[in-house]
Amino acid sequence: MDLTSPSRQPAGPEQPAEPVQPAQSVRPAESVQSAQSVQPARPARPKLPDLPESRTEADGSAVIRALSYNVRSLRDDEDALARVIRACAPDLVFVQEAPRFFRWRKHAARLAASCDLVVLSGGATAAGPLLLCSLRAFVERTEDVLLPLTPGLHRRGFATAVVRFGGARVAVLSAHLPLDAAERRAHAEELLTRLEAAGTPYGIAAGDVNETPDGPVFRRLAGALHDCRVVAPWGGEHTFVRSGPPRRIDAVFATPGVEVLGCGVPVGLNGVADADLAAASDHLPVLAALRLPVGPAGAAGG
Repeated sequence: MDLTSPSRQPAGPEQPAEPVQPAQSVRPAESVQSAQSVQPARPARPKLPDLPESRTEADGSAVIRALSYNVRSLRDDEDALARVIRACAPDLVFVQEAPRFFRWRKHAARLAASCDLVVLSGGATAAGPLLLCSLRAFVERTEDVLLPLTPGLHRRGFATAVVRFGGARVAVLSAHLPLDAAERRAHAEELLTRLEAAGTPYGIAAGDVNETPDGPVFRRLAGALHDCRVVAPWGGEHTFVRSGPPRRIDAVFATPGVEVLGCGVPVGLNGVADADLAAASDHLPVLAALRLPVGPAGAAGG
């Protein structure tokens, strides 16, 4: 017995066939598409205008790119990190939370090589801040600074150097300011003192401030130096978006006389993928394009 078909009826006069109903109503393709729940397409991110490229002008002034990046001790995706840094094409990279322990020099050298850069100063000998540079930089001197240890808190320091680009001479300093408010104030004052004492016409300090622009330490730095993001906004603003409200706690600062051409998070920059930014670190980088005029007569000396 066929259990899948209807029971057979006894033979008898043939009944007229009933009209066959279609299994479903067939509609034009346009109707089918409109019946479906179609989500609106996410608007494409507008392409970010590029910053000026690094170059040395005929008068000796130099346009450089400076990148500040907290790399979380390289605990995330190093390949993604290297792709972001290379796409930014920096002349200087101000690194925070560089590797400080086992074979830290090897890790720092590997990061620099993967980004077509070289190690300038810092690392474990500066308690975490690190400076990388391109071969455009002529290095005059470097100094790794360990700041006084506050009992019960992490050791902090600065990676510092004096370099030249073309005929412009500039002091550079990478910093990771403390979480403790009192110690953060003291380290910010030391940062300003060392930048001024470098004896150069210009200075650039960058790093993780661990404070938003409305905080007293951030305001102190922005009062003495140019907060490059405020002078020439470009790209994104917030540098820490992993937890809590999005906020700007990383910055590039420059002394008066440095012309700021643009500064911000390189979200949407050609070659910088959102997925790489998310995978590279828990912080987002800050990229600045700066013009360094030729310093006063004699300022390029040692």
